[in-house]
Amino acid sequence: MSTTKVAVLGTGLMGAPIAGNLAEQGFDVRVWNRTRARAEPLLRRGATLCATPAEAVRHAEVVITMLNDGATVTDVMTDAADGLSPDAVWIQSSTVGVHATDDHIELARSFGLGFVDAPVLGSTKPAIEGKLVILAAGPDELHHAVQPIFDVIGARTIWVGEAGAASKLKLVANSWVLSLTAAVGEAISLAEGLDIDPRLFVDAVSGGPLDCGYLQVKAGAILDRNLAPAFSVANAAKDAHLVEEASVFAGVHLDAAAAAGARMTRAIAQGHGDEDMAAAYFASWNE
Repeated sequence: MSTTKVAVLGTGLMGAPIAGNLAEQGFDVRVWNRTRARAEPLLRRGATLCATPAEAVRHAEVVITMLNDGATVTDVMTDAADGLSPDAVWIQSSTVGVHATDDHIELARSFGLGFVDAPVLGSTKPAIEGKLVILAAGPDELHHAVQPIFDVIGARTIWVGEAGAASKLKLVANSWVLSLTAAVGEAISLAEGLDIDPRLFVDAVSGGPLDCGYLQVKAGAILDRNLAPAFSVANAAKDAHLVEEASVFAGVHLDAAAAAGARMTRAIAQGHGDEDMAAAYFASWNE
């Protein structure tokens, strides 16, 4: 199966670089975004801009959804239904949670589409560089159809079984990211509250077993007040809700992830929703 004709539905912080990288590597890429202006820069990278989801997916052999939430994915794919080819493969890369993924598997079946559950690890920078980690799940017979796409947009692909398993693994990873983000913000705010230069904390743990790349990136963003979104507080709060939903499904208590979600919610109330998720740091303070 050729994968030269690809439709990308959703060209935000993640979808735009994914579509652009595919177009520059010779794929015939058609894109749609609800806010048209956000997709227009992709014209310069060789993509075709479409007015509707149905127009974007017409004749596409692979459809990629990179949208905000499960309900939006369902709505957009329903709007696209008239243009879908019955033998197309749908790569669902939005982070939507356990229950919405089950709904999308059924929706794909009703449309006669092959379905690959494929959320990604990484934010804007690795998306731009084509270095995402693809968590993929779906039938073995679809691997060859989608792997050339994954090879362009990602540094590596981890196949994890049947559709649904990849979205579950993504939630596990997100619970870790949420907890790390909260811990970085709390450590820096505690240092400041104690009149300690927080850079001393970063220096003290650097290079040792308590260090990690994520600490360095997010601490730097907070200390430099460089909070342009690689992944926004609002999106992190949405993902925290999905992690909480998954914990109920799994029958486990996730205290750290729940607390991290509460910090994201407070930061949104303080006006930081559109900033990088590191801005949850501000939730330590009464603004």
